[in-house]
Amino acid sequence: MSTSIETAKISFRTFNPGDVDAAHALSQAVRWPHREEDWRFMVEAGAGFVAELDGTVIGTALCWKFGADRASLGMVIVSSEQQGHGIGRKLMELLLEQTADRITFLHATPAGKPLYEKLGFEAFGYTEQHQGIVAHVPPRSLPSGERLRPLSTNDTPRLIELASRASGLDRSAVLPALLAAAEGIGLERDGELVGFSVLRRFGRGYVIGPVVAVESGDLRRAKALVHHWLSSHAGEFMRIDIPAECGLRGWLGDLGMSHVDTPLKMVRNAQIALQVDPTVRQFSIINQAMY
Repeated sequence: MSTSIETAKISFRTFNPGDVDAAHALSQAVRWPHREEDWRFMVEAGAGFVAELDGTVIGTALCWKFGADRASLGMVIVSSEQQGHGIGRKLMELLLEQTADRITFLHATPAGKPLYEKLGFEAFGYTEQHQGIVAHVPPRSLPSGERLRPLSTNDTPRLIELASRASGLDRSAVLPALLAAAEGIGLERDGELVGFSVLRRFGRGYVIGPVVAVESGDLRRAKALVHHWLSSHAGEFMRIDIPAECGLRGWLGDLGMSHVDTPLKMVRNAQIALQVDPTVRQFSIINQAMY
């Protein structure tokens, strides 16, 4: 599809795989850590649009659909030289045509929040970004009868179930794609998988997420699932994005994972944040774009 703003000679079209190099250059210009591989993963899992000026990509925006009625938006970038021409708004409007009446989520920067509010988004909470190099991770013990083990392909249906219940989003499409590009560890109790976490390369190092566990009344399961990756990759740069209310902030800080950002969570087409299954908790998200 193509739409033009005649006064600025800017055109809009569907994002295609050949745009990844240009999109990566845009994200580097705004000092986002995404590698080309990170862009490709997100593009393959979703869809989006680019803005062009004289054949040069000057803006991007992506969206992801989850099940029949949920979606998320992200990677909304406009070249600093072209801001102020309504490009970001037009890209958002194109995405919202795609998501239509779906309950739609995004993470907002302070600069983007006013636009998103005008487009019908409401704030409902925060995500905390933690990152750092952890040189030494003290050992941790698991509750009696529980153990960590490698994931297998046979675990995928259970992983999708747990991730979907914890996030309130249908993860049947995105989770297998994520696992194909990542490492995973499972937490088992009496032969049943009660939690898992995923590690993949991202930016200058690694990112941990999602981290999901059946509620146990404390944080021991979540800490064990995060601890596994921090200890096995000690001395390497790590990142984790957690729900602000999950309770891990102090523990992560004590380990050397500094709290560096707190983006606002916003939702459209829902009066309040969706209620998720209280018996399963998400302690880390996939990323700020895909939730």
